[in-house]
Amino acid sequence: MKPLVELRAEGLYCPAGDFHIDPWAPVPRALITHGHGDHARAGMGIYHGTAAGLPILRWRLGEQHYQAHEYGEGFALGDAWVSLHPAGHILGSAQVRIEAQGRCWVVSGDYKRDPDPTCAPFEVLPCDGFLTEATFALPVYRWEPTESVVADILAWWDECRAQERTAVLFCYALGKAQRLLAELALQLRGVPWEDRPVYLHGAMAMGVDVYREAGVRMLHTELVAEQGRRGDWQGALVLAPPSAAGTPWLRRFGRASTAFASGWMRVRGNRRRRSLDRGFVVSDHADWPSLLRTIRETGAKQVLATHGNTDALVRYLREDGVDAQALRSQFGGEET
Repeated sequence: MKPLVELRAEGLYCPAGDFHIDPWAPVPRALITHGHGDHARAGMGIYHGTAAGLPILRWRLGEQHYQAHEYGEGFALGDAWVSLHPAGHILGSAQVRIEAQGRCWVVSGDYKRDPDPTCAPFEVLPCDGFLTEATFALPVYRWEPTESVVADILAWWDECRAQERTAVLFCYALGKAQRLLAELALQLRGVPWEDRPVYLHGAMAMGVDVYREAGVRMLHTELVAEQGRRGDWQGALVLAPPSAAGTPWLRRFGRASTAFASGWMRVRGNRRRRSLDRGFVVSDHADWPSLLRTIRETGAKQVLATHGNTDALVRYLREDGVDAQALRSQFGGEET
């Protein structure tokens, strides 16, 4: 049976509702699952998204014609009944649930199943068809409990403090940085922030501010750029985007240890190619077991897989008796 969502030149399209989901070219009506750049782009006529994610869209896209919806709030678009539900990816991230022609389809957007103190947890939505991401859809990608990985990050930071080194942790500026600051705050509950200085690359600043204004509790942070020519970085934790690696910006920290927090650190060769001292496996996407569990729990008879290792996932699902296909898209993933 033909899916309720199809691929067109502008992106994912729902004919029954006459709207697109995370389109990569201008369209009249866009449903945006979350604020990462490969999903939220400029030029749409109207943006439908979650109320929780609206501050991120305003930061990323400026003032546009926004229509904000609470999680689970149903609304009509054309001949379709639509609602947005938590995806557990970043603050305000959503799955799109579509009812039309007597059927129900769900477009996952990016999602994860692991607990995250910065966003609403993933909600399983029973459906006839499920369009899932496949960023880490290979059996090698299996996440350890986040609290144990964050404990390892804290131990590495303590080691740097003891050696009077600067701990420079590369991570994505929207979602990952805030999650790490929130997870560290949980493990350092009761410790005065003056004893654990955290400094941010300028690219991190606005995203952290947006999360703070949303009520997310994180460690206290200051901007690297506001510290003047101070040379006492020893023992400090510095968060920076991956693009800062290998740049002159790092020279100010003197003796430093570098690390990267990403799902890609599950493969050791990725850490070696980046010349990092440490790699911490923390991802805001579902791992292989979570992808399979989620598809099973939805009860979907048809599955479309997009961006990532789609071929491996489709092959596995077909061998398990699921009607699965790959759907090529322009979604790159913030961890690509």
